[in-house]
Amino acid sequence: MTVIDCTALRDELLDLVTRLPTVPRQDLRAFLDAALDAAGELPAPVAEALDSFNERGNEDGYLLLRGLPVEAADRLPRTPESTPAPVDRPLLTMEAILGIVGRRLGLHTGTVYHDVYPSPGAHHLSSETSETLLEFHTEMAYHSLQPNYVMLACSRADHERRAATLVGSVRKALPLVPEGFREHLFDRKMPCCVDVAFRGGVEDPGAIAQVKPLYGSSEDPLLGYDRELLAPEDPRDVEAVAALSKALDECTEAVHLVPGDVLIIDNFRTTHARTPFTPRWDGEDRWLHRVYIRTDRHGQLSGGEHAGDVIAFTPRA
Repeated sequence: MTVIDCTALRDELLDLVTRLPTVPRQDLRAFLDAALDAAGELPAPVAEALDSFNERGNEDGYLLLRGLPVEAADRLPRTPESTPAPVDRPLLTMEAILGIVGRRLGLHTGTVYHDVYPSPGAHHLSSETSETLLEFHTEMAYHSLQPNYVMLACSRADHERRAATLVGSVRKALPLVPEGFREHLFDRKMPCCVDVAFRGGVEDPGAIAQVKPLYGSSEDPLLGYDRELLAPEDPRDVEAVAALSKALDECTEAVHLVPGDVLIIDNFRTTHARTPFTPRWDGEDRWLHRVYIRTDRHGQLSGGEHAGDVIAFTPRA
């Protein structure tokens, strides 16, 4: 099942939320340790769905928890206009749920909490874009320790509720890719550029990573894909990636996030995007919270890491 309706479980979930520290950024490690304790007491329908998704994934490449507790619109702070969030910002319910659910799956890593909101003049590769399509990408496909899961929680939807998170699953796309292209793409390294945040201050370092569009098991491959950054040069590579792109487009699902939603994206078997929307800059624009989760699956953790650790960047080679 891709969608889990949590409406009937709100009281139980709110009880878990109240057990967490109320100012998470003052001591993220203590906060995430408390979230781990709460994760062990998640209601059975949620816990079982998360464990199954963590073990096997699914055909769609995502799991949507819907009907979770969330603040009423008039009790939310204004949508942020800058990042990072102040250290003393009180815990929001969606942040708490991300903490608990994320710890059921694995370890939060990096900055831990990212506010996702529209920003004027944002770089076209940034999640802060709004009026243009944020193109399909496997999150940090160029990173040797890319996250296993991208989690998005919605505190506030866009005004017209037009914005959709698009998810394309390799399990659905693979049968649509001609066999010759599938064989060509499997385990074949291709040049890939990296996002601005990983360029070390260099405006354009070029394609410093090598990414395999398909790899792992030939029967159930993993996906490394970025429509903006993957830079095949060989004509046959270009043709094969185009065939994969077409297949992913044909199987894409649109998820319109509303307050109380948590979307968990399998970052090794999908690519995702976001459709345009129009911000009003009125303090009530779309506001998501994003976390990255790593597990020991696919070698993303070596042992000894702690929730909240920053993962050093090494380009895939």
